Amino acid sequence: MPKAKKAVATSASVNKKIASALEALNAANSDSGAAVDTRSKAGKKLTAEVKKLSKKRATLMKRKKTATNKDKKDSTAETRKAVKSTTKEIADVKKALDKAKVAKSANAEELAALKAAQRQVNAYTKVIEKADKVLNKPKKKARRKKRAKKAA
Repeated sequence: MPKAKKAVATSASVNKKIASALEALNAANSDSGAAVDTRSKAGKKLTAEVKKLSKKRATLMKRKKTATNKDKKDSTAETRKAVKSTTKEIADVKKALDKAKVAKSANAEELAALKAAQRQVNAYTKVIEKADKVLNKPKKKARRKKRAKKAA
């Protein structure tokens, strides 16, 4: 059974495909830029959150140490309650800190991948712009050659 002949592409269809590819590249460029901006802002917020929670945890650890020392010196219901409440607060802060750290690392991974994709899109765009510049140069007119004078 003979194979069906494949239709030859027309210049209009080729130009249409090129135009749609360029549109898709420009869309990818703008999307990646917006995504990088959004992820960067989120990363800054997460970094601030982790820093805040780390500082709070350190403060609570100091408070627990002083409360424990007071409890060892003079064990009353009040000192035991202070140690217990501080320990509970530390556990809560640690849980929130762990959550924030996981979110921060996931955001950082995604941001790195987005930046790599953005560099790739920017490189493609620059190369295409250079190629367009070369292809769209006006043709040079051929100059007439000067005739050499004959020596007499």
